[in-house]
Amino acid sequence: MDTRAFPTKGNLIANKNSLSLAKMGYELMDKKRNILISEILAITEEVKSIRDEIDTTFSEAYAALEMANVQLGVETVIDMADAVPMEDSIKVYVRSIMGTEVPEVTFEDQPHMPLYPFASTRVSLDLAMEKFMKVKVLTMRLASLENAAFRLAHNINKTQKRANALKNITIPRYEALVKSISSSLEEKEREEFTRLKVIKRSKEN
Repeated sequence: MDTRAFPTKGNLIANKNSLSLAKMGYELMDKKRNILISEILAITEEVKSIRDEIDTTFSEAYAALEMANVQLGVETVIDMADAVPMEDSIKVYVRSIMGTEVPEVTFEDQPHMPLYPFASTRVSLDLAMEKFMKVKVLTMRLASLENAAFRLAHNINKTQKRANALKNITIPRYEALVKSISSSLEEKEREEFTRLKVIKRSKEN
């Protein structure tokens, strides 16, 4: 038998304290869940906006690249592309949102000057380079947001389960224990009161 169910004043106080903590825990879980949901909704809106922008920018970039291929020749464009340096400034940091660690991608957003001679190229190649650079920046931002959304969703699920366990299992159990012990103690007090009255009458008689 669960010793917490024994009808004693000590158990009644302990179960009342546990019930109070469980209710407080549920309120905190509920607040945490609501904050995480608002965060993920904001991220979802930004993700949609960035995806739309990436689609548009990609279309413009490929259109400019096709024009550059026509005007300069595919081999020339490939040679020009080989001159573009590898991106090595990307760094990933971690920040916390209500206990959820989400990645934050940073990089040196410096103006990239073309590393090919202007005299032998066309505006279409400059435009293609500019658009693809923009796609790179947007893609890094998108990757960071999607990873954050995934981690937040996972934490929301865990928080929801904990809140449900408190609401549907823990709190009702302590409420039942408090009610049961209170009823037993009240019954004992009534029995003791009745016993004392009987003893008093016996003495008077």
